[in-house]
Amino acid sequence: MNRVLLDELKIKILLNRLACQLIENHDDFSNSVLIGLQPRGVYLLERLVDILINKYGINKIITGKLDTTFFRDDFRNTDKILSPNTTDIDFQVQDQKVVLIDDVLFTGRSIRSALTAIDYFGRPSQIELLVLIDRRFSRDLPIQPDYLGTQIDSIEGDRVRVEWKNKSRKDCVFIENEVK
Repeated sequence: MNRVLLDELKIKILLNRLACQLIENHDDFSNSVLIGLQPRGVYLLERLVDILINKYGINKIITGKLDTTFFRDDFRNTDKILSPNTTDIDFQVQDQKVVLIDDVLFTGRSIRSALTAIDYFGRPSQIELLVLIDRRFSRDLPIQPDYLGTQIDSIEGDRVRVEWKNKSRKDCVFIENEVK
């Protein structure tokens, strides 16, 4: 059973607000980099960069993609063979302001692994977190976003899915309820 949380119009509004908040805090992005967490955070990164370039004329945005598969604390707890995505960071993050971008913040474990992984590319002057959806009350670690689309409350067993129109049929955020 699926329930729509955000439709296309609401997502568009949230994306524009997030882009404006990034501009407020990072001005021309000359000392900032945006890094999407693989795989789903990269889709959000692409949409934000499109808005920053085409709506606000910010053309010099440094972006990267980060896979955290082997930095997770639970990657050895599965019998299936892991297939990591690519990491594409061809720049130093030393003394840069880094904005990590992901679609859904759930337990915080993906973000913790991203914080560990980013150390391999230098020492940022600052790290911020941007998420489209924050699943409140589900955190295992004390991690909170600096930029937030919206918060939702969900119960154990719920799965929040973000679909993007360039990968699916439309922009949509919905919650899947596991029927037991």
